[in-house]
Amino acid sequence: MPSLPCPNQPVSPPTQLCRFWKGLAFFNYRRFIMWFSSHVIVSTTASFCLARGAYASLIIGRSDIYAIFANAKWSANTTVSYPGSECFNASTERWSVFDPPTFSAAISPATERDVVKAVKLATRHSIPFLATGGRHGYTTTLEALRDGLAIDLSQFNTVSIDKSAAAMTIGGAVRFRDIYDPVFEAGFEIQTGTCSCPGMVGVTLGGGVGPWGGVHGLIIDALLSLRVVTASGLVVEVSNTSNPDLFWAFRGAGANFGIVISATYQLQRQVNGGQILTADFIITADRIGPYFDLLDTYNNGNLPKLLSITSIMSYNATADVPQISATWAYLGPEDEGLKAFAPIFALNPIVTGVQTFPWNKVIEGVAGGADAFNCLNGAEHSVYDVNGRKISGDTYKMVFDKLSVFYEQNPDGRESLVQIDLFPNQAMLATPDDATAYPWRDTIALHDIEFILDPGNTTLKDVTNSLALQLRSDIVATSGYPDLATYINSAHGDETLEQKYGAEKVPRLIALKKIWDPKSVFSFNNAIPTEYERHF
Repeated sequence: MPSLPCPNQPVSPPTQLCRFWKGLAFFNYRRFIMWFSSHVIVSTTASFCLARGAYASLIIGRSDIYAIFANAKWSANTTVSYPGSECFNASTERWSVFDPPTFSAAISPATERDVVKAVKLATRHSIPFLATGGRHGYTTTLEALRDGLAIDLSQFNTVSIDKSAAAMTIGGAVRFRDIYDPVFEAGFEIQTGTCSCPGMVGVTLGGGVGPWGGVHGLIIDALLSLRVVTASGLVVEVSNTSNPDLFWAFRGAGANFGIVISATYQLQRQVNGGQILTADFIITADRIGPYFDLLDTYNNGNLPKLLSITSIMSYNATADVPQISATWAYLGPEDEGLKAFAPIFALNPIVTGVQTFPWNKVIEGVAGGADAFNCLNGAEHSVYDVNGRKISGDTYKMVFDKLSVFYEQNPDGRESLVQIDLFPNQAMLATPDDATAYPWRDTIALHDIEFILDPGNTTLKDVTNSLALQLRSDIVATSGYPDLATYINSAHGDETLEQKYGAEKVPRLIALKKIWDPKSVFSFNNAIPTEYERHF
């Protein structure tokens, strides 16, 4: 993301200012138009940030934050902004606005020194803050941050590749889409998520699950080192040889321990010359049962390490029916891939595309380019997540039936979906469980229950919350885990510590929290406390 052309504003704000392929369902033009009409375009010529529209009438709860930061001395390209300005919107706009944090000011530091200064200034004045890169986190725990400070890392956007060391160093705000071409053109690939727009560092800190887990493992398994600003304002190097305990914690629970300025990763040599075979399908109602029975056959280690399968229960607005849409991807030779796809072809689904993509184009290219739609900012996404080390076709059939009833009774909720990602875990399991804080290496199925809501529709919000809890419970019952296990990057926010971080990991994480963040400065993204009380 390029640095924002937003110079510092005057000290006194206006008086009144004082607030892998998800989405294979058919494109929803209504939602796109709503998004486009409300999107704020950043001026490239303005000499200061103007207050616009409804934002200008918001009353901030803590009017001193902007003055404190605007009066401090910063590097030339560091910007400080207030609610209602174009720069503020550009520095705080989020992918999901469901239970979001709110800010009274934002700072976009241009240097590491300014990040340190911002942290020290905020802690000195007891100002709560949140540092962000891609701003794709959607846990409801962020709502606890009210009228605080946004530390926008968007200017930390560099990508540097050392071909001789097969290593890549990126800034804290680099998004997956920024690394695709440089990595591929250098002759490498690396673990990624399934969308192009989230910040790579943010996804890494939660573990970094993705479709290449069978051959490359988790993203944290490629992580070599981090450069971090701590709660006390120190800059530390974090790796297996420098602050190794902290490095352990960052790999799975990193949002609780500091602000990552840069991260260095080991790159992987391209598998199959970086060519990936994909096939997109629509599974109609008469084939849904057999399709879920097919998924059942991938239990007990039967999912090939090169094959990933994404299945989405959604509503086809054109045909006016619920459906399953799916993408199968094979990171290997085409003839092998077609053999791996043979079981689904045997079901005679509607085939919407079979194509080979280079590694750097696959995420943005599958499903007719649905990634671009999935990356639109500003919608209300209410997400619940369940990890599974078992696949249950019978449970999926039950979930589909309940979701179908919901679609029939709630037309306003038909953009909602349930996504099932079957990702191989052979390389994930090759790293010992105690090597990192990430607790769910034996997961093979990730389930996202995602309701997309119209703002202000409280009735639908209550209905979806009730259904989400029911569906989550249904999936947990056959997940293979004794209790809910959730991928922290997709956590709703109502889960216990053990359900998010694993009962075996929590005591060590809390001990490290006491050392590195005893005042809980980093306390809004699924916080780890400094005292432990078991929740079961």
